Amino acid sequence: MQFITFLIFTILVAVISYYKSRKTSESTSDGYFLGGRSLTGIVIAGSLLLTNLSTEQIVGLNGAAFKDGILVMAWETLAAIAMVVTAIFLLPRYLKGGITTVPQFLEKRYDKTTKTITSGLFLSGYAVVLLPIVLYSGALAISNMFNVAELLNVSKNEALWITVWSIGSIGSVYAIFGGLKAVAVSDTINAIGLLIGGMLIPFFGLMAVGDGSVFEGISTLMTENPEKFKALGGPKSSVPIETIFTGMMLVQLFYWGTNQAIIQRALGAKNLKEGQKGLLLASFIKILGPLIVVLPGIIAYHMFGGQLENPDEAYPMLVSKVLPKAWVGFFAAVLFGAILSSFNSALNSSVTLFGIDIYKSHFNKDASERQVVKIGKQFGIILAIVSMCVAPLLAYASEGLFGYLQEANGIYSIPILTIILVGYLTKYVPAIAAKAGIISGSVLYVISQFIIKPYVIGSDNYPHFLHVMAILFVFNVLIMLIIGKIWPRKEAYVQSYTQQVNIVPWKHLYKVGIGICVIVLGIYIYFT
Repeated sequence: MQFITFLIFTILVAVISYYKSRKTSESTSDGYFLGGRSLTGIVIAGSLLLTNLSTEQIVGLNGAAFKDGILVMAWETLAAIAMVVTAIFLLPRYLKGGITTVPQFLEKRYDKTTKTITSGLFLSGYAVVLLPIVLYSGALAISNMFNVAELLNVSKNEALWITVWSIGSIGSVYAIFGGLKAVAVSDTINAIGLLIGGMLIPFFGLMAVGDGSVFEGISTLMTENPEKFKALGGPKSSVPIETIFTGMMLVQLFYWGTNQAIIQRALGAKNLKEGQKGLLLASFIKILGPLIVVLPGIIAYHMFGGQLENPDEAYPMLVSKVLPKAWVGFFAAVLFGAILSSFNSALNSSVTLFGIDIYKSHFNKDASERQVVKIGKQFGIILAIVSMCVAPLLAYASEGLFGYLQEANGIYSIPILTIILVGYLTKYVPAIAAKAGIISGSVLYVISQFIIKPYVIGSDNYPHFLHVMAILFVFNVLIMLIIGKIWPRKEAYVQSYTQQVNIVPWKHLYKVGIGICVIVLGIYIYFT
């Protein structure tokens, strides 16, 4: 019965996605990569949330909450502020320039080489870090939920391979053959399901803690585990208080404002108003995120205490303990949708980056839009296969996947954010400065985190990786400004309006944006 429920919901999402996206032309770049620039605010918000929320976050962040408590909510609540900044500052400039990929702006602002380096960093990050981790963590959750090993009479390792390839194959069909519109529509439907399913876990968990009463469960949690409800972390915690004012906001701004896999949804907006509505709606819902990705971890700590050696086991164990059997099929389908969303979104963005920024720019400048889409799809198939081969191997290094993901992303996140912000905020900084900034940022971060930290100084005495990001951000900005002062551009950069979409802002933008920031501040004051 559970498996039938799973299949029904999954097939329903696929049918609706096909129906809604069947009229969108896939023979043009805008049609395939940006959904024909037709996405509305609700679709953008749903796709943003589902692209972000997947098993590596649900399992990993709840595992972090199991260990450190509510202070890890910073990864969720501060994202709301970053989305407000993106809606006000970055999105109007993106849509004014009519770009399909973030690196396209860098070509206009700096030069083609800068664009190529950035696209290469994005693709490397997606292929080596993001895609395999999403597949592995998702396959682990689904395999355990349905007990695939016992069901198919195979070993756990074989079950993991089978699940990885099943998820990867289905996700590839959405991303490679459906284009962004199919991805965004399926994301929206799954977002509704995930909000419902995700809220069921803390609801039933609190019922279990409070002997049938949710409010009694909350009271018991806060009374018996007060140390888990302190929002500000100490120097040795996973999110020290100082990082909120240093690298944390930079990471959030990169992720929500410049990461191709995320911002591509907003780039597909039918106009600036819809794009801003989508970002702000997503930011408001994001404030509720800790109920899904933090609170269950604290409930699991109360229920299981020291029984778990690996904190990442907290969420799966809580689900199996408190979720009624009748809901397992639905929840697995929703979780499956979240896994697909993160996978196919990153894959679709990789296809976009390769087709437009690599193939057309360097291999076939005269390629038609149909050819670009075709080559992009072929690259997507290769990338998907590579990711499905790598993902099961992560079973041998699975501890702390969420933390590893965040730290490894720093190799490209802060350097890319640096050159984009400097590019928009200055007029005379030249292309050589951008190359220096992005290369030095990536190389210095790798040396810092993967050579000096483990082999020279040691992890215990080393600054938190978010502090390192902030230091390198300031350093790279200074390098770029100094170069710009010594060797400035001959002519000031002026962004032109391509008129591809209307860029009149939403009239309630500032009121809603300020309201969201006040709510986030209020949450921190309350838990402090």
